[in-house]
Amino acid sequence: MLWVGLPLSAYQNKGNLSGYVTDAKTGESIPGATVQVLELQTGAITNAEGFYTLENLPTRTFTLQVSFVGYETQTKFNIVIRSGGNPDVNFELKETISELGQVVVMANPFQKIEETPLSIQKLSREEIATYPGGNNDIAKVVQSLPGVSGSVGGFRNDIIIRGGAPNENVYYLDGIEIPNINHFATQGSAGGPVGLLNVSFFEGVTLSTSAFAAQYDNALSGVLQFDQRNGNNREFRTNFRLSSSESALTFEGPLFKGENETSKTSFIASARRSYLQFLFQALDLPFLPDYWDYQYKLTHAVDEYNEIIITGVGSVDDFSINVPDEYDEEQQATLDQVPVIKQQTNTIGVSWKRRNKYGKGFSTFSLSNNRLNNDFRRFENNENQTGLYLQNLSTESETKFRYNSTRFKGNWTLVSSAGLQFVSYENNSLDLVNNNNFDNQISFTKYGVSFQASSISPDDRLKYSLGIRVDGNSFTESGNDFWQTLSPRASASYTFDALKKWSVNASLGRYYKIPPYTILGYSQAGSLVNKNTEYIRSDHAVLGLEYLLNPSSRFTLEGFYKKYDNYPVSLEQGVSLANLGGDFSVLGNENVNSTGEGRTYGMEFLYQKKFTNNYYAILAYTWYKSEFTGLDGVYRPSAWDSNHLLTFTGGYKFGNNWELSARMRYLGSTPYAPVDRNATLENYPAIIKDNDQLGSVRLNAFNQTDIRIDKKWNFSRWTFNVFLELQNAFGQDIPNEPEYGLNRDAQGNITTPRQLVLIEGIDNSSILPSLGIVIDF
Repeated sequence: MLWVGLPLSAYQNKGNLSGYVTDAKTGESIPGATVQVLELQTGAITNAEGFYTLENLPTRTFTLQVSFVGYETQTKFNIVIRSGGNPDVNFELKETISELGQVVVMANPFQKIEETPLSIQKLSREEIATYPGGNNDIAKVVQSLPGVSGSVGGFRNDIIIRGGAPNENVYYLDGIEIPNINHFATQGSAGGPVGLLNVSFFEGVTLSTSAFAAQYDNALSGVLQFDQRNGNNREFRTNFRLSSSESALTFEGPLFKGENETSKTSFIASARRSYLQFLFQALDLPFLPDYWDYQYKLTHAVDEYNEIIITGVGSVDDFSINVPDEYDEEQQATLDQVPVIKQQTNTIGVSWKRRNKYGKGFSTFSLSNNRLNNDFRRFENNENQTGLYLQNLSTESETKFRYNSTRFKGNWTLVSSAGLQFVSYENNSLDLVNNNNFDNQISFTKYGVSFQASSISPDDRLKYSLGIRVDGNSFTESGNDFWQTLSPRASASYTFDALKKWSVNASLGRYYKIPPYTILGYSQAGSLVNKNTEYIRSDHAVLGLEYLLNPSSRFTLEGFYKKYDNYPVSLEQGVSLANLGGDFSVLGNENVNSTGEGRTYGMEFLYQKKFTNNYYAILAYTWYKSEFTGLDGVYRPSAWDSNHLLTFTGGYKFGNNWELSARMRYLGSTPYAPVDRNATLENYPAIIKDNDQLGSVRLNAFNQTDIRIDKKWNFSRWTFNVFLELQNAFGQDIPNEPEYGLNRDAQGNITTPRQLVLIEGIDNSSILPSLGIVIDF
């Protein structure tokens, strides 16, 4: 191994940690704040810029606490000290509202804000970096949160929240919206097999599953906010990660520093390269997923009140065919049916944040563009790529202007926003199965405004918020009927006791989403047949109870109800599009009407413990129902109606920088639409589902345990980390839908007459080991 033979003098058992302490509202520096390492009873005081440095700390895990007169004391757990490459740990303190004499006011370590007092979860940087079974994939990491599941089986990475479809979520990277967080994305939906965001960038991830703030548009089930850290403004640092599936290099540091100790300009940038294609080829699998991605952020402080941020992310994907030397009937069916996909994505955004003087508020103006180029094809003969029967060559582009203004008046926070988007969508589509092809281009504008007012009672017991939003567009027939997208929302939180242990939280809200561009741009006989579609509507009602067991642990119990209206229903398949989008295809390239309804409801229990006493844990159980109507108006179980979702994620840190973590997931039996064997035989290799039978058959329950072991070595100014992941560590059989192929003779030739046969004996119980290294310096 790499560390064998190194002299003892090479090891370094000390490290330094730095960061900034600022006011959570105004963003202004807080000089004189006390930063303490609780386990060591040592600390530091912030300077005039709110900056602190803790030197010569032992290389292990600590808890940091920051306090200042007039502010709530804030605690951060699971702060790992390395001998090199430690990212800054920053604090944003909230002012105290009530006067409690000499009592120290502690901030709730589990984030809660007036606009979103419940159904909100946050993962820290360290929880993301060492997530078991995630292989540094942020989309898999998010699936450990309450109420969040992924597609069962298959090579997928969907995020399904409380029974809602994968495309009901929106994603924000430092306030810049990105359309997807996966490689090989299903256009019109959201999932893909591999995440495209680099976990080395993140300060944290915040998920809201209800009570979305009014400034967020187009969300029906979830809002995911990825907070990127700023690049180091004092010195250059590097992170290198290598695993069995990818390699990633992240570089950060100051620009134009000169002789100063710090620079006003910093950057962080990364590039990742896939190794999956080499692994799949070595295993003789019928397809090869090959990808690159990149991510960057540049921050420039113009002066004390103005800051400019440039951020971006993109990918280059190639999902190609590999013909094995020898293959069984399962591989033959996969070789017949797998699509050929080439995709390119890019998002770039520029934000200008201006703080008002005297702490009265701030405003943010952002300009961004995101673009997706999708080349999706299916062939009758994949080996020679002949007999093209399905093609989708499309480009979708959005240019977005957003303005947000936040003002503070006494105990009130007033947030107003306005947005304008220019949309362009081109599609060259060929569909021989449904006898349709078209080549067209649409462009239109979308716009929206919102206002939200939030406040806190004088005794800091009651927090409440009222908001309203309206959206419109220049394309659909009712796009300018603003009253049809008027979306009010209200939320409140009340704490029963002075120690803030017990609280009840509630929210009511109405949310809208415009149908995907694949629907709006669909054409038949030269006519755009879906211009009469409506905004999809979702009404949420949530009631929850929270109990803080101690400063690092909590229990929550929530009941939720979501009611959907105007959901697009396929006129060809007769099924709600809420049930589609969980495969490698294109969602929405068909004629629809907006008559679908839906409902999801259930209860959710959570126990969460931040890292103390050498371990952390998240235990969540969700019981839910998910039902949608098709053309006949009858409620049937949706494709996401698994009823039971149980997740456990936890980790324990031993001495000498060893760590063991595990994730267990249980998902109840999931409905699926069986294959229409006659229609499939007629159109093979196209697989035709009998959607009228959706809900009549279900997969077996899903159960998987993933384990990760980490070991760190600290040398002089650099750290070496080795990790071993075992996905499906106990070899549980992962359920998959029945697979069909054509009957063939012993030589592999298709028999005459053609027969569609069920492929028996598919074994999905393999243990998937993965070994990787991480170097920080």
